[in-house]
Amino acid sequence: MSQSIKTEPLTAEAFAPYGEVLQVAGEPDKLINQGLCGRYHDLAGLDFIGDGARAGISIFRSQKRQLPYRLEMLERHPLGSQAFLPMTHQPFLVIAAPDDGGKPGRPRAFLTELGQGINFARNVWHGVLTPLSDPGLFAVVDRIGDGDNLEEHWLDIPYDVISG
Repeated sequence: MSQSIKTEPLTAEAFAPYGEVLQVAGEPDKLINQGLCGRYHDLAGLDFIGDGARAGISIFRSQKRQLPYRLEMLERHPLGSQAFLPMTHQPFLVIAAPDDGGKPGRPRAFLTELGQGINFARNVWHGVLTPLSDPGLFAVVDRIGDGDNLEEHWLDIPYDVISG
């Protein structure tokens, strides 16, 4: 037995309850490097709590998945935000859910466009990194430090994520 959810395009407005969409939009905030590079400045609110906590940049290489995708578990990071920046020009699946009394509510599934990354806000329920093509290579900016920064919730009834 399962439920289904359809993918929807990833937009800043639709994703706002869960964090920020990281992408180039409009004119750059400033030109740098002798006017040859546009800087789109400060696109994500990095949020880390705890003594000695700091931002770290890691590289993740994840196995590709495919639609329909069986969503059985969501996780959240209560001590820090987490940004995923694809290192290839391939879309990926982003799943996020509101909090419902300490557990995930009904999730939403977003399909990125080329050139989009995301930043999950601290304590937001979300699916695992889900590339839809190889190589599933991402730069990840998240909290480095002591403390338990991972909470997992296994769903009683999984969701099948299908193409919208």
